Amino acid sequence: MDFELTEAQRSIREKAKRFADEEIAPFAKDNDERGAFPWEILKRLGEAGLMGGTVPKEYGGTGLDHISEAMIFEEIGRACSSVRTITSVQVSLVEQSIYRWGTEGQKRDYLPPLCRAEILGSFALTEPLSGSDAASIATRADKLGDGWVLNGSKTWISTGGVADVGIVFARTDPSAGTKGITAFIVEKGSPGFTTKEIKGKLGLRSANTAELFFEECFVPSKNVLGAPGEGLKIALSALDDGRYGVAAGCVGIIQACVDECVKYSKGRVQFGKAIASFQLIQEMIARMKVDLDAARLLVYRAGALKDAGVRNTLETSIAKYFASEAAVRAATDAIQIHGAYGYSNEHPVERYLRDAKVATIYEGTSQIQKLIIGEHLLGVKAFV
Repeated sequence: MDFELTEAQRSIREKAKRFADEEIAPFAKDNDERGAFPWEILKRLGEAGLMGGTVPKEYGGTGLDHISEAMIFEEIGRACSSVRTITSVQVSLVEQSIYRWGTEGQKRDYLPPLCRAEILGSFALTEPLSGSDAASIATRADKLGDGWVLNGSKTWISTGGVADVGIVFARTDPSAGTKGITAFIVEKGSPGFTTKEIKGKLGLRSANTAELFFEECFVPSKNVLGAPGEGLKIALSALDDGRYGVAAGCVGIIQACVDECVKYSKGRVQFGKAIASFQLIQEMIARMKVDLDAARLLVYRAGALKDAGVRNTLETSIAKYFASEAAVRAATDAIQIHGAYGYSNEHPVERYLRDAKVATIYEGTSQIQKLIIGEHLLGVKAFV
């Protein structure tokens, strides 16, 4: 693995950093307090070419390598995890799934507007009774003429209430087990498709999260993604991409914690001197820095494997597990360093903790990541 960034990678990092500092960070607190969805920010991200990810330019993407993609997620995550979540879903889960599994027509129809953020996408896998156990989904799709009829519901779907298009997973052959699940591209406004926003979240308050409901919702056969029965395979491959985006975003949270704590500890005076001189403060910030470098390198290792076309489920799970848990540690210590001020929204560190916590849950909990790691090491299958 080459630790030297290319000129192109350094350029994209600087571009993403500048955008995050100027276009995202100044509005993060207000959007969080109001629960305001960042429509304008997303539009400008698309215009800036920061939503095209690794999708080739011929389909409207940016054609980036995965290290560059991680840098974008990191810089956005440093400024606002809500925006990063929306971006990760759009780029990692929706665009990549359509590019990897879609027909030529699907790629031409959906990828250009997605990459420009002219439309938003969602990834609808989780159900009320099916979270970590993705293979147990109950939403049904029955063949009818030149299409399928969907019945069922999804929950905790990021961007689900505002997305123009969603990748929805449904059971098409109950007798086929894990090979009886199919992925569908469902457009907003389809008859029988409704949504309900989930409110009262601990964090990611300016990112939309929703329940989706399907009642006799007809989807034409041309909107099947991949082949019938390939749904679970598509979902698991997408999660490898999604977890990568989450991990990179968590690196951004840790970086933000380090930045805030260094600044605050140099200016906060107690017992006649800056608390930066206190060894226990130094210990907490030092641990953050070690976690920051370790998490970033784990993300880059997974990205290098992705760029090499090597299977990276294990390395991506390691990166997601470590980076998400480290982000929670960093944000917890950041609040402690800020004392009572850290417990209020006068400083952003309380938002960092609220936003970091969900990263240990969505796209595979920390416990699921440990099961994946254990399975690879021991050869014992704990789950599908």
